[in-house]
Amino acid sequence: MSLLSLQDRGGLPVFDAAQCQAAGAALAPAYAAADPFPHAVIDDLIDPALLASMLPGFPNRDGKRFFDRDQERFKYQFAPEDVEQSGLRSLLAELNGAAFTGFLEALTGIEGLIPDPWHLGGGLHETLPGGHLSVHADFNLHPRLKLERRLNLLIYLNPDWQADWGGDLELWDREMRACRVRVAPSLARAVVFNTDADSFHGHPEPLACPADRSRRSIAAYYYTALPGGSDAARPRTTRFRPRPGSGDRPDREVAFDHFVQDWVPPRLQRYARRLNPFRG
Repeated sequence: MSLLSLQDRGGLPVFDAAQCQAAGAALAPAYAAADPFPHAVIDDLIDPALLASMLPGFPNRDGKRFFDRDQERFKYQFAPEDVEQSGLRSLLAELNGAAFTGFLEALTGIEGLIPDPWHLGGGLHETLPGGHLSVHADFNLHPRLKLERRLNLLIYLNPDWQADWGGDLELWDREMRACRVRVAPSLARAVVFNTDADSFHGHPEPLACPADRSRRSIAAYYYTALPGGSDAARPRTTRFRPRPGSGDRPDREVAFDHFVQDWVPPRLQRYARRLNPFRG
């Protein structure tokens, strides 16, 4: 049985607001106390059979560009407009709706959550065999909405996922000393977590799934307004962090950008960034 049921209205899936509120409130104490930072791992958040029925509508990646660098390899990203299957596209819209946002507010205690209509960095993700996403903390300000990023939601879309294929989401402690939580990307399993400057996460080991399989997920991000406006927060790009004792490559381009942001006078920052020796 799934945690949240989706009612059929005219052939489209719709969440029930009261059920969402009650389910979020029931999980709130465990979320707040979770280690290494507030998070929840929820099996069968949505009916696995319903999600499985939508998978044939997952977008085709032919001709699409993908991330291919040391920190993020063989990863595709699809916006809702890339999705032709009505049920899957409607589900993305429902995850941005008032009922599900109410679930997240009750779960996390964060009020005034605002979903992202552009799904910047989110939508549907697909990583091919050999691909990975290094451990990182996410950017903090939405460039168009000028809002502060507060939550990540991931819902996995991988039936019959085998443990030896890898792909586990890793949550690391704030000092980047050890992985504290591993989450296998099984169908209908969801992860919700706070996005702070030290909420380090990723799936850093190369996928070992067969050539005809991939690691798929839904990704949605949620924001709140800054009381003092966007000028009240210092923008932060995604920060990749090497795991201790690993061969992970540091993101020197981003590190240089942070140096410029922290130490170069604002009037000279644009010029300094043009001189970035690590720019790809």
